[in-house]
Parts: sequence; C-alpha cells; structure tokens
Amino acid sequence: MELTGAQILLRILEEESVDTLFGYPGGAVIDIYDELARSPIRHILVRHEQAAVHAADGYARARGRVGVCLVTSGPGATNTVTGIASAYADSIPLVVLTGQVPTHLIGNDAFQEVDIVGITRPCTKHNYLVSSIEQLAPILKEAFHLARSGRPGPVLVDIPKNVQSARIRFRPPGALRSRPYATTPEPHAGQLRAVARLIGSARRPLIFAGGGVIRSGASEALTQLARRFRIPVTASLMGLGAFPGDDPLFLGMLGMHGTYAANMSTGACDLLLAVGVRFDDRVTGKTDAFAAQATIVHIDIDPTSIRKNVPVRVPLVGDCRESLERLNGLLADPPGEELESSRRQWLAQIEEWKAQRPLCYRSDGTIKPQQVVEELYELTRGEAIITTEVGQNQMWAAQFYRVRRPGHFITSGGLGTMGFGLPAAIGAQIACPEKTVVDIAGDGSIQMNIQEMATAVQYRLPVKIVILNNGCLGMVRQWQELFYGGRYSATCDNTAPDFVKLAEAYGALGLRAERPEEVRPVLERGLAHVGPAILDFRVTPEECVYPMVPAGAPITEMLLV
Repeated sequence: MELTGAQILLRILEEESVDTLFGYPGGAVIDIYDELARSPIRHILVRHEQAAVHAADGYARARGRVGVCLVTSGPGATNTVTGIASAYADSIPLVVLTGQVPTHLIGNDAFQEVDIVGITRPCTKHNYLVSSIEQLAPILKEAFHLARSGRPGPVLVDIPKNVQSARIRFRPPGALRSRPYATTPEPHAGQLRAVARLIGSARRPLIFAGGGVIRSGASEALTQLARRFRIPVTASLMGLGAFPGDDPLFLGMLGMHGTYAANMSTGACDLLLAVGVRFDDRVTGKTDAFAAQATIVHIDIDPTSIRKNVPVRVPLVGDCRESLERLNGLLADPPGEELESSRRQWLAQIEEWKAQRPLCYRSDGTIKPQQVVEELYELTRGEAIITTEVGQNQMWAAQFYRVRRPGHFITSGGLGTMGFGLPAAIGAQIACPEKTVVDIAGDGSIQMNIQEMATAVQYRLPVKIVILNNGCLGMVRQWQELFYGGRYSATCDNTAPDFVKLAEAYGALGLRAERPEEVRPVLERGLAHVGPAILDFRVTPEECVYPMVPAGAPITEMLLV
C-alpha cells in the first residue's frame, strides 16, 4: 500500500498508542493536519507553541507515557525551545514534531526556515532531520524508544514538507536502524549487597527521593522499604509524591526552602540513601557541608549524575524500581534490639525537630498564601493533581500541599519555567479527566501563558487556576528584601489585569477573595464549578517563603519565620 509521509507519521503514532496530540498548525505541517482531520488521534489546539510542549509535558507526567506535540517550522519550532529545555531538565519523555521547509530549500534562507536541529541539540536527548520518506518510519520508532528508555527525555523530529507529501510503498519498520540506546543497566549484585549491609547497620538512616523514583514507577518499592524499616523520607521538589506526603515518616521537601526537620535530618544522618536524584544546588546548599556525617548511597539510571555534584561512597547504576525491589528482597528482618533502640532515638529526634520548627505563618488579618494552599489541600483531601507556576507560589505549594501520590505534583523543577503551570494543567486534565487539576500560580507567572485559558474553555476542561496575587514578582522581591537592602528593582510595579474580568472575557468563571474568611467559600465554589475557573486571592504582598537557606550556606543554616 502506498502512503504519504503524513499518513505514515499518523500510523506510527497510532502504533505507539498516542491518543492525544498538542499542536498549532502552519504551512510546513499542513499535510499532516490534513491527515489528522481523518485520524482517531485527538488534537488539542493550543494558542502558543511553548504551551504545546508544556501541555505534552503535563500529559506525560500525569499519564506516565510519552507526550507528543506538533508545530510548524521557523517561529513555530523556535517557540518550543523553552518547553523542550524544561522537559530535558526534568527528564520528561516527549516527542516533539516540527515541520521544515522542503529539503531542496534547506540552507537557502527560505521563508520560515530555521535550523531547529542545531538550536535544540543542547536540550534534547537526541534529534533528527528526516531527509527522505524512507527514513521517516524508522526514525519515528527510534524517537519514541529513546524518549522513554533509560533516563527519559525529549526527542525532536524535524520533517520537511516534501517528505510529508511524498509517497512510498509502506512496510512496517523492523529493528531499530542503529544500536539501541543502553536502556536499563543491570544493578550490580555486589553493590546491592553493600547497600543492604549499610541499611542493616545504620543508626540514623534517611531516604532522599527524587524525580527518578516517580519516572521509574519505584514509589511502591520505596514506600515498602521505608515503612518496613521505619526509615524517614525526604524528597526533592521533583520527588514530591514519590512517598505519601501525609505519612508520619515523611519529613517534607529538602533544600533551600525545605522543612527544618528535613534539612536538620540530612545534616545529622549517618546513611543517606539517595534514589533518582541529581543533587541540585537548590538541594545541597554548600556542598562540602551537605550530609557531612553520612555515608551516601546514590541509586540512579544515569551514571553521569553520580558523583557529579557530591561525593558518593556507594554508587549503584540501575533502574530505581528494579534496584529497590531487589534491595527489598535482599534485606533481612528489621534490626536487633540495640540498633532498634538507636533508630527509636533517631525518630524521636526527628519528631522533636518537627515540633520545634513546623511549617508555619503569622496571621495578621490578611489572606496568607499558605492558608490558601492549606485549605485547598483539605478540600481536595490531597487527591488533586497540582501543577504550579514558578516562584513563591511553587514553593508554598510544595510546602503546604501534602502530595499523596506519584504524578500528582507537576512543576518545572530544573529549568524553573514561568508560564509552565496552566498548559501543564491542561495536559494533565486531558490525561486524567476524572481528576481535579489545579494550577497554583502567581500573578506574574500566570501571565506568561494566560492565552491558554482559551484552550481550556474550548475543550471544556475543568482546570482551576488558584492565583496567589501579591501584586509583585514575589520571589525576586523576597531576595531583594533580604539580600539587596530592600531595593525593589522592577519587581513591585507589576500591573496585573483584573483576573475575574479576564476569566469572564475568556468564558470561564472568575472569583476573588480579599479577606481570610472568604478563602474557603471561593475555593469551594471554584472547585464545584464544572468548567475552567480563575480564583484570585489577594494575599499579603510582603509575605516571604520560609524556611530559606541563603545562597552558599549549608542547608542546616536556615532563615526561619
């Protein structure tokens, strides 16, 4: 059977179980869109190509599958770069399909021509320029394989217009055309036994869970290990949800805005079992003081992440889930009485730290952003999928919404992309239509991709946008207050629109709360609404995120409320 390149593309997408495509049409992909109109694959029309990537990202995280987006050449392609870089930093499996000018025009400065392969080479796991229709199917199959295997990441496929319209007798591709990417290194048996011995003898053990636990589906194995041996757990921003946030063993987030108990425990533990993390600078603070008393074990599928930022005594290269499952099988019964006594003292010390310096805030008659997140948590019983923008809103969400399940906290961690939350919420809502999806936002960050309200309204997606509106660019303002003598340069003259009227202009519900007693009724009404809603909470402008570790300081030296 003869098929066009566009038909081959859609056939491969169906074979890869792609049911949703986020995109924006243009001249260089018009052939694909013509075929897409007859395809069972659902197309979601975003209003900006950056949002297409973020929506595919949110979909991938919530669904646990490869997210896919489609854009045209030139500016359409370059608009995806921020979204691709964000997914790359957070190890999210995406296939980004871009149109390109016909092959005979490449290099001629043709209309809407750009070297998107060259531009995205530093922020993709791999990328391709398809130079002939014969290459198309094998490249697409390899792209999906690469995106989801090993340490996941975004893969870009650039498809010239004449390749889309060319015809060929189609034969399903066989084996991958090049040597497959080394996917899951076998965990070393000797290293596993060494880790088991360390866990069995540690008096003050601590588990540090990262995004790799969630990506690999290792949450159940990690939870089993922690509960069986009563080992407390902390998490990176990307690791929230890897262990139930309401479990007594959970200490909260670690790092610059981590909890007092988590940061102090890391400084005092004698064994740090780090799983699926990369020891980001926002986690470690001053690296030579990080976990200074601990033997550090690092489990990760990516060998380049091990020992990159901190010294590691026992490296273990392998898939997090397979490694933890094997580790659970190796470990003997809980330790003897002497060791158990030490661990009881360790847990008692942690409970003391929790009681001494819990996450808190001072009420003063204004709406506190922490109150909004706390009440949202109570009303949703911790079962909502939370996406965030970036800044103070992101940190308050991480601190005060106790994420109970993997894939239920979706945020731009590595790149810190403002404008991420709303399109990611759209992708998550499409992936999980039965779930409540809430984007926790700031009044500055939400404006980066506010046009996606039109997407939410068009597809009747009941996403809720909770804006912690402090009238400024809050996180930068906080740094200026604490470390730059209160010189508020370009942060406190932010003129935001009336978000209630803006919601109504898009055809969504808009609500506002200006007093603490209005917070819960506004949340209740917004969550009960069947469509998209913007909930505008006028919070204390001067509120800061605490705890906070100053740049370059050890994480045990925190500024507190």
